[in-house]
Amino acid sequence: MQLIKSFTATTAIPHRRQVKFATNDGEVALATAATDLVVGVSDCPGGAAIGERVDIVMLGETELDMGGTVAAGAFFTADASGKGVACAPTAGNNARAGGIMMVGAVSGDIARVLITATRPQG
Repeated sequence: MQLIKSFTATTAIPHRRQVKFATNDGEVALATAATDLVVGVSDCPGGAAIGERVDIVMLGETELDMGGTVAAGAFFTADASGKGVACAPTAGNNARAGGIMMVGAVSGDIARVLITATRPQG
């Protein structure tokens, strides 16, 4: 089961990348940092340009482009291009995890993930 919602892109958003809410209701932007409030993963083959509609998987299993090594069962977050990397906040700091890895993956992989946003603290 997936929860998929359609939004307007305020930045270019490639397929299988993490997104955050933008300034206005009904808009999303590419997530580019571990501190971004990740709300889902884009499901838009070919990507979306600024102003175009983009489907976002907000809950459930989907595929994510990976930008680093993350173990199965570990939390992931966004790198500077919205790809998945390990969510590893430093002591006393928060990070926003986009969800949980369903498989282990390395940079360049397309991995199965479970979208379930949470906020781990280091």
